[in-house]
Amino acid sequence: MFSQQKHQAGPAGHGTEGAVVEGVSQVIVEVEDQDRALRFWTEKLQFELVRDAPYGESGRWIEVRPQDGATMLVLALRRGDRPTAPEALPTSNVFFYCDDLPRTYDQLRALGVAFPQPPVRQSWGWWSMFEDEEGNRFALHPREAT
Repeated sequence: MFSQQKHQAGPAGHGTEGAVVEGVSQVIVEVEDQDRALRFWTEKLQFELVRDAPYGESGRWIEVRPQDGATMLVLALRRGDRPTAPEALPTSNVFFYCDDLPRTYDQLRALGVAFPQPPVRQSWGWWSMFEDEEGNRFALHPREAT
């Protein structure tokens, strides 16, 4: 049985009683080679392997999670074309954070992670962009905006 909590009225007088979305549990990252992707995320990014189980007729359900444990990445076989975006932008809608962007950039580069965009300050704050071995580009920013 689920417990329901009563909440105060939300914005514009709308009630927020009942179920609310409280977070994101999983995000799909499409990959072409699940073994290669698993090595990248666990060895280079040091994510924890949570689940690696058969899925469907020829696939696997692979979940990895970062140190904060808030959201899991599901490394799913790509079903279509690779996503495209201008070279200066991520191809993924997943943004990652770290405590110290310059230090993380240096550490990940030493592990062989490609960075199409080194740390740079924009009008909205610092960010960088890294690429996995599947050709996906992800934004990386410091946890706290500076």
